[in-house]
Amino acid sequence: MKRTLFFSLALAAAGSAAGADAVPYPEGYRNWTHVKSMVINPGHPLYEAFGGIHHIYANGKAMAGYKGGKFADGSVIVFDLLEAKSADNAVTEGARKVVGVMVKDAKKYAATGGWGFEGFKGDSKTERAVGANAAKACFECHAAQKANDYVFSKYRP
Repeated sequence: MKRTLFFSLALAAAGSAAGADAVPYPEGYRNWTHVKSMVINPGHPLYEAFGGIHHIYANGKAMAGYKGGKFADGSVIVFDLLEAKSADNAVTEGARKVVGVMVKDAKKYAATGGWGFEGFKGDSKTERAVGANAAKACFECHAAQKANDYVFSKYRP
């Protein structure tokens, strides 16, 4: 519930990240390696903030991190969250809710485990959902994954 509140506040803030620390929109991410997909349904503790269909994508450096357990600077992981629509005993993708991005740069993002975090609202490549709130909106939850270099997802070959 605490995580949901932080994410909701971050979305409501609609702030923009400033200057050199801003995480860029991950152009072409759907051409990267697809790591996994999952659906968060009603009843899950993170449903309010993250309910829907999730697709995780990784660039080449991030794929090396998934395979080796340590992510190098330049690794980028994308969390593509879409509405889940159910009809006729099938679940299909609806509108995009957010494109979440993690960028590894140990020096630039030292305060958040070496990762920069951002969320881009819907299909926008410019409207930021996290901005300066990355420590609260993202890293507080990711800190629990320190043993996995702050990454929740696992690659299934």
